[in-house]
Amino acid sequence: MPRRAQGPNESVDASIAKALVGTFGLTSLRPLQREAMLAGVEGRDALVVLPTGGGKSLCYQLPPLVTGKLTVVVSPLIALMKDQLDGLRLLGYPAAAAHGNLTPAEKRQLWRELQGDSLRLLFVAPERLFLDGFVAQLTSLDVGAFAIDEAHCISQWGHDFRPDYRRLADLRAVFPNVPFQAFTATATPRVREDIVQQLRLHEPEVHVGTFDRPNLTYRVLPRVELVDQVAEAIERHPDAAAIVYCISRKDTEALAESLRKRRIDARAYHAGLDAKERTQVSERFRDERLRVVVATVAFGMGIDRGDVRLVVHAALPKSVEGYQQETGRAGRDGLPSECLLLYSAADAAKWRQIMERSAAESGVAPDVLQAQLALLFEMQRFANRPQCRHSMLSRYFGQDYPHDDCGACDVCLEELESVPAAHVIAQKILSAVVRTGQRYGMRHVLDVLRGSRTQNVVDRGHDAIPTFGLLKDFSASTLASFVDQLIDAGDLVRTDGEYPILQLAPVAREVLSSERQAVLVLPKRALEAAPQRTRRKKGRATAAAAVAVRGDDSTAEMSQELFDHLRAVRRELAHSIGMPPYIVCNDATLEEMAAARPKTTAQLLDVKGMGHKKVESFGARFLAAIAEFGSA
Repeated sequence: MPRRAQGPNESVDASIAKALVGTFGLTSLRPLQREAMLAGVEGRDALVVLPTGGGKSLCYQLPPLVTGKLTVVVSPLIALMKDQLDGLRLLGYPAAAAHGNLTPAEKRQLWRELQGDSLRLLFVAPERLFLDGFVAQLTSLDVGAFAIDEAHCISQWGHDFRPDYRRLADLRAVFPNVPFQAFTATATPRVREDIVQQLRLHEPEVHVGTFDRPNLTYRVLPRVELVDQVAEAIERHPDAAAIVYCISRKDTEALAESLRKRRIDARAYHAGLDAKERTQVSERFRDERLRVVVATVAFGMGIDRGDVRLVVHAALPKSVEGYQQETGRAGRDGLPSECLLLYSAADAAKWRQIMERSAAESGVAPDVLQAQLALLFEMQRFANRPQCRHSMLSRYFGQDYPHDDCGACDVCLEELESVPAAHVIAQKILSAVVRTGQRYGMRHVLDVLRGSRTQNVVDRGHDAIPTFGLLKDFSASTLASFVDQLIDAGDLVRTDGEYPILQLAPVAREVLSSERQAVLVLPKRALEAAPQRTRRKKGRATAAAAVAVRGDDSTAEMSQELFDHLRAVRRELAHSIGMPPYIVCNDATLEEMAAARPKTTAQLLDVKGMGHKKVESFGARFLAAIAEFGSA
């Protein structure tokens, strides 16, 4: 692409607007995108923190189209690079990636394009930067900027610290006059300060967007019947994509198998699978041939599927930052989506064991381990506190939340209900722990309470103690949830180690003597998919109003049918070019298309997300589909 020179009457804003419409098919910017782009165009260092779905990628993709110079984008994963690269090439954007999977011929072609000044973006992993004289080769090019994506990886106070990111500061000595812009979706004030320091940013502009995602409904509920709860959540979102996160590989496989037994097409994804199987699962999900993936946190980055309507955490995440990033994969297109966390007090103990074992095996510095444990503690606080989830997340990232009632979380929706006779149930649980000698784990205590004459119970004579069988009418999973709640309340203590045991905390006597009333809760049975969320309805209402003028009574149904029809067309188009459907366009674009029902190319260009290249490639097929639908 030839370098664009600004004419005397062409402002920077006008140049940005021209590239925005012409290449990306957008007519407006999201909050702080303009400020971030101006820093890129005008060559200033910047730190840009925008939530997932907030459009941070566009902030470094657009400026090179204005400056005519190459931006080197440091990105942590090949999958992440590939996803962006596929989408950009579909827009006609000149971009490439350098990574270890390139063939010798592909590497030669890449350097021909770079030396010919025909590329505007080059994606590269931090590890690749410092191999085989790569940095030295970059010095021969007219590099206009470095964009550091997922910049929180450079901070040991962040949730995903990567030592290789620390070396990025060395680029400053090689490129002292080239601006650096750092981008991330998850950074507390402390992490933001560390990013600036570690990258040696020069008087950077710092742009921090609003962390709140109003289209997401957050739920943090006791894990009672895991498979039932996950299956019910998936059923709340028929025909939509869902990601379910587990802590261990074993858990992903067990849960995926249990869901398949309920006729839910779910597949496990984790680092232990062979590369071919991982690729198959990932591609099926990207191509909308698979609805549900049950995964470890290894899954998600590089998957930009916009119609993920549900993200489930089947156990506690290890940090609020990780939780924010993973839940951010729901509703990336801005449409209503649900984030469900099913929590047990045992999860934190499991994470502590994993972190401490990993630190011992890999030689992690003690201060790094302590930072990870501190993040885990903050995640526990988030899960345990009965406060508005939107408000808590905003405050964690250093921002105020302007509403008293978000109307979109388990707390504000009052989705937990008190258990009848909770205080008496709690006393019976605490008494069972005492009468068994405070020397056994949860399973043994629950067997006693439920009246199970297991070999261990009988051998120890615990079938003869007063608490034997006192709570036999409750399932083991429900009683386990009650025990977890007593641990969270500080009345019970679960010891660390491979075989944790239950013991009474000093304050438990207040419950046993009824000086303090214990409270236990369970989630309500009926939950809505996306309470008080109306964006989709508004889109259909717009279509309804347009057709009402023509005197058509069946508007809403026709709009939904047209939307579904356009999704099928999108799948056909994506299959024809060998790319995921969301690369063609996202659901929000299809909804606007279904509401506006454009009849001409000019009208299609007015639909958000349909730039000139996409209209050129797919416009005729979409217009024909709309016309066919109207005449049906």
